[in-house]
Amino acid sequence: MTFINSQIQTEDLPRVEDVILKPISKAYLKIIALNKLLIYTVLIGLVFLGKYLIENKEAHLPISIWYVLVAVVLFCVLNFLVSFLAFQKRKYALRTHDVIYAKGLLVHNKVTVPISRIQHVEESRSWLARYFGLATLKIYTAGESGSDLSISGLPHLEATQIKEVISAKINGDN
Repeated sequence: MTFINSQIQTEDLPRVEDVILKPISKAYLKIIALNKLLIYTVLIGLVFLGKYLIENKEAHLPISIWYVLVAVVLFCVLNFLVSFLAFQKRKYALRTHDVIYAKGLLVHNKVTVPISRIQHVEESRSWLARYFGLATLKIYTAGESGSDLSISGLPHLEATQIKEVISAKINGDN
């Protein structure tokens, strides 16, 4: 028996960049916005609570509470803007042999999970996702604790269909 280890021409390999990725549901932006709004409300509430506590102790700080409030509001606006722009980068694709998910604004991350490595796939829905008709698809591969790939913001019906297709492939029912 002769050992053969032929070189693969990288130019001939299929390019992940050529795959047309599908954006997640725009309704997921509403969930992101509501979650951010809750966090921003707590932050601004903490600023006013701090103002109240400082005024009751009659301690004078050299910094005005309004400067702190403006800084917190500016942080909130910039944070929301970055979240909105990052939302535009969340995309996915299901191919014959793998699942691709891309996300990230400053650090762009593209994950490809071969279907042959998938051990388990599940669909989950929070109460807010149920309200907007969305779901999260969690894909598990061998050797890891927790999901290896989690795609949030899929329409519920589409997440169910993808789950069934992947389940059929990993169970050999294709």
